[in-house]
Amino acid sequence: MSSSKAAANSANTTNFANRLFLYEVAGLSQNTETDKMGYPIRSSGSVYITVPYNRMNQEMQRITRMGGTIVSIQPLDGMMNSKNGVNGNSQSTGSAQPTASAQKSQPIIHGKSKPGVPVNLYKPKNPYLGKCIENYELVAEGGSGTVRHVTFDVSGGDLRYLEGQSIGIIPPGEDDKGKPHKLRLYSIASTRHGDHEDDKTVSLCVRQLEYKHPETGETVYGVCSSYLCNLPVGTDDVKITGPVGKEMLLPEDPEATVLMMATGTGIAPFRAYLWRMFKEQHEDYKFKGFAWLIFGIPYTANILYKEELEKLQQEFPDNFRLTYAISREQKNKEGGKMYIQHRVDEHADELFELMHKDNTHTYICGLKGMEDGIDSALSAAAERQGMNWTDYQKSMKKADRWHVETY
Repeated sequence: MSSSKAAANSANTTNFANRLFLYEVAGLSQNTETDKMGYPIRSSGSVYITVPYNRMNQEMQRITRMGGTIVSIQPLDGMMNSKNGVNGNSQSTGSAQPTASAQKSQPIIHGKSKPGVPVNLYKPKNPYLGKCIENYELVAEGGSGTVRHVTFDVSGGDLRYLEGQSIGIIPPGEDDKGKPHKLRLYSIASTRHGDHEDDKTVSLCVRQLEYKHPETGETVYGVCSSYLCNLPVGTDDVKITGPVGKEMLLPEDPEATVLMMATGTGIAPFRAYLWRMFKEQHEDYKFKGFAWLIFGIPYTANILYKEELEKLQQEFPDNFRLTYAISREQKNKEGGKMYIQHRVDEHADELFELMHKDNTHTYICGLKGMEDGIDSALSAAAERQGMNWTDYQKSMKKADRWHVETY
């Protein structure tokens, strides 16, 4: 936050009264307040907010109250000549309007975006209209819930993406207030070349959201997840936006050590990583490092992509390690249910040693809350080596080696 305040204080020394500024904000969690803002939020993603000069301080305070962190502040008029795209969810928080030149300019990508990373090629006002060409169940008989692998044909446009990014889906219809449904973000489960390795598809791993209404007890189904899970093959005009995200990108170093911790559909980006590392074998990327996936699920029947994962482990035993935490079938050392944090605890010393390598990247993806148990296990391992886990974790984040996407 200190760099953001410095930027604002610097702004206060100049006559910026009629200028607009672009805030890049990370860490906003989905809640009733952010729902009102209309942002498709992931806890690790960034949103971009257009702020008039006379509301800069108020906006800082508001973002802080909602748990966000201001990554950067840029004068909007100084960025208008860029030809790239910025997050399409920018929102003015005051009455000031962009100048005519700003309105006519092409969208922009913030300067911190990594070179070659496609961002917001398609936005909510002009989404890509894809076609569903595959939709099949991933949960075996006896498992819990419904999870579908859904693939879209994107050959008719320019929807490029990288492993670790997400796309938005806009379900058809309106909400109970008569407004169009908001888009939902889903982690991409395929490599940049798609499941068919022809650069023409993008795939998702979608769990149908289902819960009991706290007041009526009625079963409620998620709007977008139900739409996708029940989408017939051959369906045209599926509205797709994006791609978005740079937090979960796979390192380009083919010698890297990649540690992955997933629960449920958090497997999606890791499937993309593993397919690129081991299955595709493209000339421009030959993985020679080490990858370790720790996967938390309730039942064996809920191990998503089980056959493919275990086949990779058999074919690449020196480069890929697969560890399950099956909560309803396995017991931890205290005799309770085996969750992912218990597996991390079992292997904490080994994991912490691997994290000391300069080219080790650690990824966490899945349900929000899993980080606490993982931190606790690794904190104990760090303490055994006379180190402070919080400090070391901060150093990994600073080096762009610690990546989290939870929801």
